[in-house]
Amino acid sequence: MPRRLFRTSAGVSITLATMSFTLGIDYGTNSVRALVVRTRDGKEFGSAVVNYPSGHQGILLDPRDHNLARQHPGDYLYGLEKSVKAALAQARKQKGFDARQVIGLGVDTTGSSPIPVDAQNVPLALHKKWAKNLAAQCWLWKDHTGHREAAEITALSAKIRPQYIAKCGNTYSSEWFWSKILHCQRTAPAVFAAAYSWVELADWVPSVLAGVTDPRAIKRGVCMAGHKALYAEDWGGLPDKEFLAQLDPALADLRDRLYDRAHDATTAAGALCPEWAAKLGLPAGIPIAIGEMDVHYGAIGSGVCEGTIVKVIGTSTCDCGVVSASKTVPDIPRICGIVKGAILPGYYGLEAGQSAVGDIFKWFVEVVCAGDDQTHAAFTAQAAKLKPGQSGLLALDWNNGNRTILVDQRLTGLLLGQTLHSTPAEIYRALIEATAFGARAIIERFQEYGVPIDRIVCAGGIAEKNPLLMQIYADVTGCTMRVAGSSQACALGAAVSAAVLAGAHPDFPAAQAKMTSLKKVTYQPKAAARKTYNELYALYRQLHDAFGGRNPSADLGPVMKRLLDLKERVVSSE
Repeated sequence: MPRRLFRTSAGVSITLATMSFTLGIDYGTNSVRALVVRTRDGKEFGSAVVNYPSGHQGILLDPRDHNLARQHPGDYLYGLEKSVKAALAQARKQKGFDARQVIGLGVDTTGSSPIPVDAQNVPLALHKKWAKNLAAQCWLWKDHTGHREAAEITALSAKIRPQYIAKCGNTYSSEWFWSKILHCQRTAPAVFAAAYSWVELADWVPSVLAGVTDPRAIKRGVCMAGHKALYAEDWGGLPDKEFLAQLDPALADLRDRLYDRAHDATTAAGALCPEWAAKLGLPAGIPIAIGEMDVHYGAIGSGVCEGTIVKVIGTSTCDCGVVSASKTVPDIPRICGIVKGAILPGYYGLEAGQSAVGDIFKWFVEVVCAGDDQTHAAFTAQAAKLKPGQSGLLALDWNNGNRTILVDQRLTGLLLGQTLHSTPAEIYRALIEATAFGARAIIERFQEYGVPIDRIVCAGGIAEKNPLLMQIYADVTGCTMRVAGSSQACALGAAVSAAVLAGAHPDFPAAQAKMTSLKKVTYQPKAAARKTYNELYALYRQLHDAFGGRNPSADLGPVMKRLLDLKERVVSSE
């Protein structure tokens, strides 16, 4: 590419192709991390992780309502400053780095995680009056208190605006924007009335960095708008006021204080303002990439392209793919969305996922077994010695509801087949297998509707650190599993977006080719395990369809006996 010269606000001239850096900031469920990368090759020069200080592992809970999950917006600002400064300090220890060479930054966050803000773009929770009010906090992605409102939105859309939900699998989720806001209006009307507007976390952090003090002036990303707020250019943006008024007139009034247009990653969210430049030790005026969901930038950081499905495996899992915008993508029932420009510009972004994966393992080890990281490791080692089907156990992966393909947050987990001899390691493996079965159901749904899948790339700490899980996923799905080269793929994707926006690379394919990679390890399906898992998956689908409402009259009587038969066959073959 051409060697372009870039002059920072400090007057330092650098050659973008060889000497520049970008910064990715990744807001996860429990912490925020910052990553400094060289644009030439994606080499990571510095990183830091800061845990959110409030609540239980950063989450504000209510023991009276297991559906509630909020976060204090002040934690985001605290984590932003601490993580970026620490990452820059680490980078300075490496030869060739100077913070004045940072030419852009990008932000990814969980979603949908909307924040009620005042007319100056200040979260209500930062005001003394609302500081301890749970409704005034950020409504974290995993908050499902609006499940009734989500069902109401689905029903009204199906009746009068079917196009609104056609691209999100014909079912609106309690994890998403409108259901949360409508629930706030109905259960905390004083908070709703005090909020001038609502801003997704992925849009709010870039707006703060850019010094935006008017919610109407925030550059909103189409990623969150399209996948979470029923936004589409086809019908003029957000849902129309007539539709919203039938849900609640207050929503129709709110629409005027939200936004008219959302943007893909070719548009900057703004430029770094002098105040935050001074706080962080970065050049003022550098571009801020548009905010996206963590998993969408994670897909970019994992090299997503047409034919590749990226599974970002964390507390939950998201499956992301892209299809050229020049092609026609059919509406796919009960996935999370099909949105033009949501992941890569010029492509439809496709998303599906599971509401809990790592959270299920964490629940079993830390809540049920009162264990810790060493317990995780011990259970994993013991579970690795078991053969598929040996435990006689079968689980459903719905401990936090089902995101795809049933889209029902009122579903719960299930463990079938336990006896007086069942061990914690057997249960642990059954829970891993359950998440693999859920992953297979999603892959099959994509394939059923013609989405090309040539390879699967997994990202996140679990994919990198748990070979047992990765092999089980390969055996269950029948797909070869690859692992993203960076352990911080989401932050890397945000940094890639910043690099394109700042001009270090001409487009996303070029930037991905230079800045992303895959690890050498591959997980190939094993024929013997695959055969057994096909039998177990058939039983899983019986439970899935019966308890998920697809086949409620199914006879589940034989399932226990078939699990025992399978167990006896596996044990006798040893």
